[in-house]
Amino acid sequence: MVMHHWGNDVRTVKGALMMNPYPIPPSYMTDETIHENLTFLSKYMKHAIVQDYEIYPYVSDYYEHVHVLPLVCDYQKFPYVYPSPDNLNPVIIHAPTNREFKGSYYIEKAVGELKLTHNFTYFAVENMSHQQAMKSYLNADIIVDQILCGTYGMLSVEAMAMGKVVVAYVREDVKSKFPPDLPIVVANPDTIRDVLLHLLHNPELRHSIGKASRAYVEKYHSVEHVIPKLLEIYSKIQ
Repeated sequence: MVMHHWGNDVRTVKGALMMNPYPIPPSYMTDETIHENLTFLSKYMKHAIVQDYEIYPYVSDYYEHVHVLPLVCDYQKFPYVYPSPDNLNPVIIHAPTNREFKGSYYIEKAVGELKLTHNFTYFAVENMSHQQAMKSYLNADIIVDQILCGTYGMLSVEAMAMGKVVVAYVREDVKSKFPPDLPIVVANPDTIRDVLLHLLHNPELRHSIGKASRAYVEKYHSVEHVIPKLLEIYSKIQ
């Protein structure tokens, strides 16, 4: 058996405070419950999978073997439209599935300030079907994901697959473990306004980042890249 952990099922408040300069809201479980769950699971399973080195420290003391496996995306199912290098009224989208966790307050505060002096369209993707949300993403130039957690999630991967500029907070220690061509534009609550301002002023940069985003998913998050790694993990425990 292999246990695959995803994030808030193992992300404790105590651990986050030790590693992340920006406080994130508590998980849906207490730190004590997370500890009990990990203790129980690791008693029967020696191998665990996590998506990156942001989650890795939360589980590394429990399992004998922890494998880092990138999120997988069937990118060929995602149409892509790169940001136009001539667009002077870009579209910025944020999908606040969990406003506190994603840092939506800081994002919308920055957007509100920039709206006073710059031309762009902003809206939050909420209370709509998956099909409607995907259509909205495809029409975007910039997609702001999460700016507190310290890594990027599945929305970021799918947005990159669609050729979009993705803004997210990736902690420096975590970023150093990713491939050097990671195209995500890093922003945190202290820098989000300036990061968006720079992107608004540079449509050609948005275009080039969009192209790099699609290429990154093809290279590192594709089924062809990830599944052989998953099979290799399973072959080690047989």
